[in-house]
This record gives sequence, structure tokens and C-alpha cells, in this order.
Amino acid sequence: MTVLTWIGVGVFGALGAYARFSVAGVVTSRRPSDFPFGTFVVNLTGGSVLGLLTGLAVHGDVLLVFGTGLLGAYTTFSTWMVEAQRLGEDGDWATMWLYLLGSMLAGLATTGLGWIIGHAIR
Repeated sequence: MTVLTWIGVGVFGALGAYARFSVAGVVTSRRPSDFPFGTFVVNLTGGSVLGLLTGLAVHGDVLLVFGTGLLGAYTTFSTWMVEAQRLGEDGDWATMWLYLLGSMLAGLATTGLGWIIGHAIR
């Protein structure tokens, strides 16, 4: 991996983190709820774009910069887990399970759809 790739991963990682903060904030402000819609939307959109990139057969440094840097910083497993755990702590078991299972099923669907679109374009 070249120095330029390392720099690209860092720069695009910063952009991805900023995008996550912005998108999650906008979604949450427009849809206040106990359900963590901000993280839900971020993870689904990030998964769909990563699916698109892999469907397009993007590889090498380009995949590192955009897949690992941008989308790795944009999506968030840890926040998803903490939000689910907090819903459970609050006794909101139905929302917790809806969030966990809904995120997995919708995430697989949107990532798969992104891959199908990318593969069709390729």
C-alpha cells in the first residue's frame, strides 16, 4: 500500500465520519423517536454503496480508500450495538429486537441490491 493510499484512507475516513455525523443528525432531528433512525439510515445507505462498489468489482487501492476509509467511517457497528443495548436497558425489548433484526435484514437487502445494481452496470 502506498503512502498516497494511506493518506486517502485517512482523508476519506474523516469525510465518512463527518457524513455519518451529519446524516444521522439530520435524520434524528426530522424523526425524533426511541427508534435510532439516524444510525439505521446511515448503516443501510453505507451498506448499499459498499454493495454497489463490490458489484462493480472495484478493488485494490480504490476499494481501500472508498470501502475502508469513507464507508468504514460512515457506517457504525459499535453505535448500532450500544443503541440496541440501551433500548434493552430501558426495557424496550420490542424496539430493541426490531432494531437488531430489522437492521440485519434490511442491511442484507440494501447491500445485495447495491451489488445487483453494480453487477448490472459492470
